[in-house]
Amino acid sequence: MPGARDFRKANLLLYISDVSRNSQEFIRRLPKAELHLHVEGAVSPETLVELSCRQDAEPLTLAQAEALYQYIDFHGFLMAFKAVTERLRTAEDYELITYRMLEKLAAQGVVHAEVYVAVGVVYFWGRSEIEPLFAGMERGRLRAERDFGTTMLWIFDAVRHFGVEPAARVFRKAAEMRQEHPSIIGIGIGGDERKGPAEMFRDLYAEARDAGLRLTAHAGEAMGPESIWGALNIGAERLGHALTAIHDEELIHVLAERQVPLEICVTSNLKTGCCVKLEEHPVRRYFDAGFMVTINSDDPAMFGSDLEGEYRLMQKTFEFTQEHLRELAANSIEASFLSPEQKVHWLHQIERCV
Repeated sequence: MPGARDFRKANLLLYISDVSRNSQEFIRRLPKAELHLHVEGAVSPETLVELSCRQDAEPLTLAQAEALYQYIDFHGFLMAFKAVTERLRTAEDYELITYRMLEKLAAQGVVHAEVYVAVGVVYFWGRSEIEPLFAGMERGRLRAERDFGTTMLWIFDAVRHFGVEPAARVFRKAAEMRQEHPSIIGIGIGGDERKGPAEMFRDLYAEARDAGLRLTAHAGEAMGPESIWGALNIGAERLGHALTAIHDEELIHVLAERQVPLEICVTSNLKTGCCVKLEEHPVRRYFDAGFMVTINSDDPAMFGSDLEGEYRLMQKTFEFTQEHLRELAANSIEASFLSPEQKVHWLHQIERCV
């Protein structure tokens, strides 16, 4: 017969299970925004197969699609990203991936998202102008907002290592289309930081700001603090990754003092090899230093995580309490490009979440 020790062990396991379940439910209930998410990187292997059936003479099998997502380095990630983007050719394709992305976000308690779309890659492939494809994105966005309640804004992303002129085309198209589509909120630069330093785009960022666009930039993901300084110097309002800020004491002071929002993507940094070990990620040090830290998923389908999972990671690995998680959620709303009235509404909802 079981003894007292067995009963105590069983009760402890039940208690731990209940705590874990309650924590997961709290994270799911917590209203939060996703601020660093690429629509192309949210395409699951199953949806990639569906796209392949539309586009390829010999469609990918599910096993082949899943294998593309099992890479071991940054090059492998780029190949997976390429496999998706080269099969996004019609408005219907973009409508499909937008709707499914927002469906998944809503299930995680995401109330608002600001999503990068690789317009620079669309132009690189040269298959279409962006307007007909964007019509599909907007249909997906509006349908999902109606069905799930999650709002979304678009950020037109240029590929920095393609050069200044291709970026100018992306940013000016964003400014032009924003007149009809206010869901286009801002611009950003991704790609190889070494081949496309932020300073190259100083004049274009000033032009975009004058056109009413908000300014973001990937910075300090695979390069040192100098890349982050460069993004700040051209006027970036939010920084994607900023992983290497930890190596510059002056930069740490500036980021904390100015409360520059950081779009932190922990699992992404591990999967791309930009951070070697989970325990070495600076997210907790950033938070403790008073940075405006937001938590994001980047390319969730390709990295095997999602925003809910990232919040659980903060709690389990970096010992964030529920109050800390509440602060992270509030940061995500504060750092968003929502209106002041919308921010106040969601901040009140966060306060009430128990």
